[in-house]
Amino acid sequence: MVKMCSEGAQMEKKPDGKKEGRTDKPKVDPNIDGGWAWMVVLSSFLVHLLVMGSQMALGILNMEWLEEFNQSRGLTAWVSSLTMGITLIVGPFIGLFINTCGCRKTAMIGGFLTSLGWVLSAFATNVHFLFFTFGVMAGIGSGMVYLPAVVIVGQYFQKRRALAQGLSTTGTGFGTFLITVLLKYLCAEFGWRNAMIIQGAVTLNLCVCGALMRPLESRMQCSAETTRDHQNMKEASLLDTDTVKPNNVLHDGEDGEFRTDNGTSWIKEDTSNEIVIKDISRLGILKSLTRMTVSVRSGFWTWYSSYFGAASLFTNKVFVAFVLWALLAYCSFVIPFIHLPEIVELYGMSEQNSIFPLTSIIAIVHIFGKIILGFLGDLSCVSAWNVFIASNFTLGICILILPLMQVYAALAVVCALIGFSSGYFSLMPVVTEDLVGIKQLANAYGIIICANGISALLGPPFAGNYTIFVTHNSCLHVHYI
Repeated sequence: MVKMCSEGAQMEKKPDGKKEGRTDKPKVDPNIDGGWAWMVVLSSFLVHLLVMGSQMALGILNMEWLEEFNQSRGLTAWVSSLTMGITLIVGPFIGLFINTCGCRKTAMIGGFLTSLGWVLSAFATNVHFLFFTFGVMAGIGSGMVYLPAVVIVGQYFQKRRALAQGLSTTGTGFGTFLITVLLKYLCAEFGWRNAMIIQGAVTLNLCVCGALMRPLESRMQCSAETTRDHQNMKEASLLDTDTVKPNNVLHDGEDGEFRTDNGTSWIKEDTSNEIVIKDISRLGILKSLTRMTVSVRSGFWTWYSSYFGAASLFTNKVFVAFVLWALLAYCSFVIPFIHLPEIVELYGMSEQNSIFPLTSIIAIVHIFGKIILGFLGDLSCVSAWNVFIASNFTLGICILILPLMQVYAALAVVCALIGFSSGYFSLMPVVTEDLVGIKQLANAYGIIICANGISALLGPPFAGNYTIFVTHNSCLHVHYI
């Protein structure tokens, strides 16, 4: 590869003296919007399937934990809330890892931590044990995989960003269905402890997903490799000489021998190669340590300046408003899932709902909504921001009129609109990148998902109490509005 780069770097000269083969335009990676970019989308899809899909299916394990540990519903619910909340809340800190280590290494480490959290949770003796192994460990690991899966797609796509993000995030919907069925089967056949060990082994595939997130090649990488090759050749030629005198200790003697000041001699042919190899290896280790130190320092200061520097993200007023919206977005999305059972029971639709659950309608249409809205967001005649705002407005209207639908068909239509319009979540990385740029995407989106994580952490316990309150008062639509 170095040879090819060096050949490509050479410039042919025409007879008139003009140089050929050199252009002023920077080289663009051919994998952008194509090639390996679609493997990155597949990797991100599988991450959403394994991470977010598993979290949406935790209700199966929650029932097993209630029966096993005999604790209150509120205390047991905090296990699921912790892992879902921490996955998102650690976003700003995961941005530091991405800046220093890159998406690939961060995701692979996170995949291992997530798998380890699942396996260790199988040996839990009480709910508090699960708080640490599943809530904290698996939560942090999931966050270390989830954020790189979003950021790497944004790096590989320019023209089809929204569609690529939409396709990758559909993994959440597919994962909800597949992993729910898988956990039900595993718990019934092997018990919940063995089910968590098996699921932990399945989750280890996140390391493979992380390995697929290879970084984009630098535009100047070819020329850099050529320069590095020339430097290494020069260093090797300087070291590989007949006379090697480190600190004037070794002196070239007669008959091909090295002699020291005390008279001890070695054969030159036996020692020269070994000395050269040792010096080059030491030089390589020193260079690696230097690069690592520079990378860590650069990544830290990039992360620090994004939050606390003069060019902080919080100096962008539109971005601050976007963060405030993110604090409310998750709560508005879970409202239908919390209140639909009471609405169905209040209006006597339980039989119809058992045939085709309304929550399934939301989940199925949600998948198509992400893809279609992503496609619309990439059209040149349509702004991704306009699609994003229109979807938010539609979702808000549907949530307001949801308790007024007293007929199953009308309620199903509203639920379908909720599922479709909530597909705007696939546009969140796109509009975030439009606000701050691709270089700040990891840090900015970390803040956005952190805001969502606060809602995820506090939402389920409070929502459960609110649902009980509304049900006991038998006035769902009054309290809901």
